[in-house]
Amino acid sequence: MTGAHDLAPASSLGLTVGPIGAAEHLAFVREQRSVSFLQTPAWAGVKTEWRSESLGWYDSGRLVGAGLVLHRPVPRLRRFTLAYLAQGPAIDWTGDLGAWLDPLATQLKARGAFALRLGPPVRTDTWTAGQVKEGIADPGRRRLTDLPGQSDQVGARVTGWLRSAGWRPQSTADGFGVGQPQFTFELPLAGRTEDDLLKGMNQLWRRNLKKAAKAGVEVTVGDDLEAFHQLYVHTAERDHFTPRPLPYFQTMFRALRAEDPDRIKLYLARHQGDLVAATIGIRVGGHAWYVYGASSTAKRDVRGSNACQWAMISDALAAGCDVYDLRGITPTIDSDDPHVGLIQFKVGTGGRAVRYVGEWDLPLRPLLYRAFDLYLNRNR
Repeated sequence: MTGAHDLAPASSLGLTVGPIGAAEHLAFVREQRSVSFLQTPAWAGVKTEWRSESLGWYDSGRLVGAGLVLHRPVPRLRRFTLAYLAQGPAIDWTGDLGAWLDPLATQLKARGAFALRLGPPVRTDTWTAGQVKEGIADPGRRRLTDLPGQSDQVGARVTGWLRSAGWRPQSTADGFGVGQPQFTFELPLAGRTEDDLLKGMNQLWRRNLKKAAKAGVEVTVGDDLEAFHQLYVHTAERDHFTPRPLPYFQTMFRALRAEDPDRIKLYLARHQGDLVAATIGIRVGGHAWYVYGASSTAKRDVRGSNACQWAMISDALAAGCDVYDLRGITPTIDSDDPHVGLIQFKVGTGGRAVRYVGEWDLPLRPLLYRAFDLYLNRNR
């Protein structure tokens, strides 16, 4: 997340944490250049199966940080919860982390949490598209972490502090766990034009965009979630993943648009009246995300997916965004791994692969935490 280093630092060590209203939380989010959409107050209206609350950090009466906490109940012990801050909280991660996180842990334990889970929006490593492409072509390299990249000192410091303070890393070997992906692919937009972005793409992407234009593919922003969902279910069957139900997307659009009419958009690519691809994009401040996509098996040669992506990238650029986030990838660069196709598609945009600090747990009630961990392991 680009906003990890942008928040104003606290002026003292006397930080306090307490509940804040949705309006105050949203006002804080709007003042930041980048906050994850998972940390907006509206996201609580999407995750209705979890109890939620907004918390704020105060320094001498000034709100200097905020976070959305989702409370996951323990089976059979519902008064105890796992307190989860996905891609958050929005605090100054360059500062004294104990001053920020210790009062958070105290507050949540008092409210019944048996553990605290968070995902700092802080990078640890970055690899250019060229480095990733060379790595895929090298049979001696199998993972992004086998490649030389650019390390982030803040990310290294946050990781070291969490480990020394007793936090436990939750990220899995392939980068995907029960929470948010640790590895993502991002396209920087700041200071660039559409021509710059097109020149940065590989030949296949540029050729596919030309194919889509020549075939007459039209991309519009619309509201036909039923059409999107039919195509999404088709995609799930073809690519072997479990689709979310239509009401989930209806709830998501309703909740996010109530907070900001431009927060979430549905892009629909049609060819001669047939829906060939569809994507969902979200924007908060200077950060835009590609969050869901679907494509038809028929007419794949008209390249509707590329056309949708370019429409989303162009809109993010026009909105003044700093980054277009293509979200999760696995860290594999092994050409024989079936997951490598995902990173190959995204690397064609000319962006960069990014590794984040990942998600970490702090046990607040160790016995309950161990029982919860055993429960999860049995049900994986």
